[in-house]
Amino acid sequence: MFDLMKKTILTGVGLVGLSKDKVERLAKTLAEQGNLSEKEGSKLVDSLVKKADKAKKDLAAQIEKAVKGTVKKMNLADRDDMLKLTERIKKLEQALKEKAPKG
Repeated sequence: MFDLMKKTILTGVGLVGLSKDKVERLAKTLAEQGNLSEKEGSKLVDSLVKKADKAKKDLAAQIEKAVKGTVKKMNLADRDDMLKLTERIKKLEQALKEKAPKG
């Protein structure tokens, strides 16, 4: 029964949208209705919070990968490109200052 509830919650609510507060409220409600013992409720909260955190991290990694891929396909400069250009400009400016006639 506990595993079925857990799977239903994971499927129905969506891990990424779960906050610890929401999970705790849900577990408390289930415990009050007699569907979970206090120990099972605590285990459910811990398990769902860990899975929600992992799902958020996984989603963030997927989004970052998709954005980087899109930037690359669009042939846009990324942060490293901009830093290299900035450094190159500084060197060219310094070289011009050194070659400029004084006075």
